[in-house]
Amino acid sequence: MPKQQTVSTIKKLVSEGEKFTVLTAYDATFAHLVSSNGVEVILVGDSLGMVFQGKESTVPVTVDEMVYHTAAVMRGNQGALVMADLPFNSYGSVEQTLESSGKLMRAGAHMVKLEGGAWLCDSVTALSRAGIPTCLHLGLTPQSVNKFGGYKVQGRDDTAAQTMICDAKALVEAGADFILLECVPADLAKRVTEAVDAPVIGIGAGKDTDGQVLVIYDMLGLNPHKMAKFVKNYAAIDTTWQKAIQAYVQDVKEGHFPAPEHCFE
Repeated sequence: MPKQQTVSTIKKLVSEGEKFTVLTAYDATFAHLVSSNGVEVILVGDSLGMVFQGKESTVPVTVDEMVYHTAAVMRGNQGALVMADLPFNSYGSVEQTLESSGKLMRAGAHMVKLEGGAWLCDSVTALSRAGIPTCLHLGLTPQSVNKFGGYKVQGRDDTAAQTMICDAKALVEAGADFILLECVPADLAKRVTEAVDAPVIGIGAGKDTDGQVLVIYDMLGLNPHKMAKFVKNYAAIDTTWQKAIQAYVQDVKEGHFPAPEHCFE
């Protein structure tokens, strides 16, 4: 079995100038496939609501569903750090956040991910004190799709960009271990990465973040919907899923992915 990845091992990789990779998985089979082919972090994403359950958004996903899928992933995991999403409306208060996070951690997660800015600082601090590592998701936060009016690039104007940088700094100061940026201009993602003392993961956020994440169904060409700009179909290049995942890992670590055509300005 590969070496067990932890928050500390990921931070050490980043401190040594090495990129790290993240892929989603929602069951034991894909967890085994991902973690045994060089991916350091598995995200049990609430994206399962769309790609696994066929729903229109991530909003309907429940804590119980996330617990079920997290436990399944853990049974197939081969040493990756497992990060699980707190789903929509499961972290509205510090008390609710601790309760929901505890369920995911008892299912086997090593870290929880929350969508939102500086308003979550109190919850992040409480989770840190409770021994629960956190990743904070900024930019396009899919649980807020109804507020945004669709899936749109975030942070393009100066005010929004500065707010995102300030939010990231405040969250890390509050105890956040990782930051995840989705669908933000590449130059803004670089500024955030340079501004915080924590690993930054990107998806549609350029090549200058410390790590990259994709949805497994997207990068293997299994999603029947139109491919997002930031996705590369590795299954169209390599003949097996194992080789496709290995190619993704190699591309991220060598700085070949994301390429300019996968980024936003």
